[in-house]
Amino acid sequence: MAHSSQFCTFYLDKLLFGVELKGVQEVIRSLEMTKVPLAPSVVSGLINLRGQIVTAVDLRRRLGLPPDTSGARPMNVVVRSEDGAVSLLVDEIGDVVEVEEDSFESPPETLRGSVRSMILGVHKLKDRLLHVLDIEKACQMTDAADAAAGL
Repeated sequence: MAHSSQFCTFYLDKLLFGVELKGVQEVIRSLEMTKVPLAPSVVSGLINLRGQIVTAVDLRRRLGLPPDTSGARPMNVVVRSEDGAVSLLVDEIGDVVEVEEDSFESPPETLRGSVRSMILGVHKLKDRLLHVLDIEKACQMTDAADAAAGL
């Protein structure tokens, strides 16, 4: 019997991403954010989550994707990292998807640099690819460009 995993899915720039469900604390709509002076550019700000201060990471910027021009406010996927809770800002929330281990493949060759290191691999679904995100690497507070330059 093949082993299966569950993923919380979300969209960025029409691409489907997912993180293991066991690493997700909660998924919430857009919240008020407080900007942080001198923070890395991937840090959009801080949110107050029922008294818990959580850093919000702009996942589009972290992955080197273009900024969202739709004017829609980002959604929050709050994940548990080694450093505590972190909110990943995403375009749209997807579903919880259960996938079989045998549908997993290495990251596509088209992914390069630090972005490739954040993608653990992909699952082939019926009509698209599910890019599996490494929570720890996605939650690092450095820019992809800075990381690639060794800063």
